[in-house]
Amino acid sequence: MSSYRTTNHVGGALIDAVADDHQEMYTYYDQYVKSTGDADAQERWSRQLTWEVARHAIGEELVIYPLMEKHLGEQGKKLADNDRAEHQEVKNLLYQLESLKPGTSEHAALLKNIVDHLKPHNDSEEQEDLPLLQKAIGEEGAVKAAASFTRTKKFAPTRSHPSAPNQPPFETLAGLMAAPIDKLKDMFSKFPTEEQKDSIKN
Repeated sequence: MSSYRTTNHVGGALIDAVADDHQEMYTYYDQYVKSTGDADAQERWSRQLTWEVARHAIGEELVIYPLMEKHLGEQGKKLADNDRAEHQEVKNLLYQLESLKPGTSEHAALLKNIVDHLKPHNDSEEQEDLPLLQKAIGEEGAVKAAASFTRTKKFAPTRSHPSAPNQPPFETLAGLMAAPIDKLKDMFSKFPTEEQKDSIKN
């Protein structure tokens, strides 16, 4: 049984949308670990995890953190700045991961380090940051924010770009420029097959 699971949280549209992403990250990592000894499968699950983390981070940086700064005042700015800094650490690690070969101990160790960085960050968002924001913007605001977060991820880069700006409006432009290049690279990358994805739903 994996120790990587979303925390108990108060729920609500925005928290649920973000927490669902967090759980997907942990699920993909679980599949990576279960595939030890199968370099091809590990490459696919590693790429899927990177894809999810990259899109998720951009969605938060473009939608959620500006809302925290707007509605939570000075506290919101501190929380957003801290979250951006934690994202930057993970982006740097994901960028390093691309130079390592799946199936090696080095690749496995770095990916575990990445998930170990993500877990406390994700827990803090689910238990502290997002409940504060959701309370401030109300149920209707949370529904709108969740929809915007989900929509933004569709246009986000799918790979780590640690040197790119992490605040709008510059991040928006950088993301729009990087996304087509990432999607072209994705066409030549290995992702889990539909059969492999279906296996984790059962």
